Amino acid sequence: MKKAKWTGILLSTVLMSSLLLAACGLQESGSAPAAGGQADSGKKDFTYAMSGVYKPFSFKENGNLTGFDVEIGQALAEKMGMNAVPITNPFETIIQGLDSKKYDSIIGSLTVTEERQKAVSFTNAYYRSGSQIFVQEGNTTIKSKEDLKGKKIGVVKASNYLDWAKKLTDEDKITTYDSDITALLDLPTGRLDAVITDQVVGLRFIKEGGGKVMDVGEPLSFDEQAIAVRKGDQESVDRINKALDEIIKDGTYEKISQKWFGRNILQKQ
Repeated sequence: MKKAKWTGILLSTVLMSSLLLAACGLQESGSAPAAGGQADSGKKDFTYAMSGVYKPFSFKENGNLTGFDVEIGQALAEKMGMNAVPITNPFETIIQGLDSKKYDSIIGSLTVTEERQKAVSFTNAYYRSGSQIFVQEGNTTIKSKEDLKGKKIGVVKASNYLDWAKKLTDEDKITTYDSDITALLDLPTGRLDAVITDQVVGLRFIKEGGGKVMDVGEPLSFDEQAIAVRKGDQESVDRINKALDEIIKDGTYEKISQKWFGRNILQKQ
């Protein structure tokens, strides 16, 4: 009886060990290591979040995450001697994900605002753009922000564009989206009268023939987008700023920006 008992325990232990090893070795495809972990290369991971639905900054193409923000993160990681690990997270909870240590930074076209500065620490700007109104091509009733009162406006959830929409129309006239592109695609359908989004995003959408859309009026604001880290993490701010300066000086930033936009989007408007 004793022999059988010990044999059963031994077999159970071996089986449990095998299962644990298998679990460690089987990581879901596309998932990222925990923030601050290390890849097999021995380099420390540089984990950075984005929505993944903000073309051309971050989006899926043939199942792979790509875009301007993805490549900027890769370039920064290389300069810092780290392993680039881009992670997607819904934009409306992207700062909460940072706080809960799902990732160590956000390279997700996060506009610097006074409210966000209370929640995160920002690096220097990594690109500049503006908040712009877009309407269906041929629309003659909306020519400036003054014409948006009572109009149906589409914006991305939890964005600074939502703040603009609340100032310019009634809240029940606002529709929120997970993606700016989805909102822009709704313009020709008549579901929306206008979309407020990033100027660069809208102009690229038009250039790529995404739909019969045009920009109207002056930009509502000129904004700086920066990389966010957890509040008070000055060491990360300094390290990322140093790497950002390096990719600007050696031409890497220019190359990435030209690839996606045909111009340098860090230059002042």
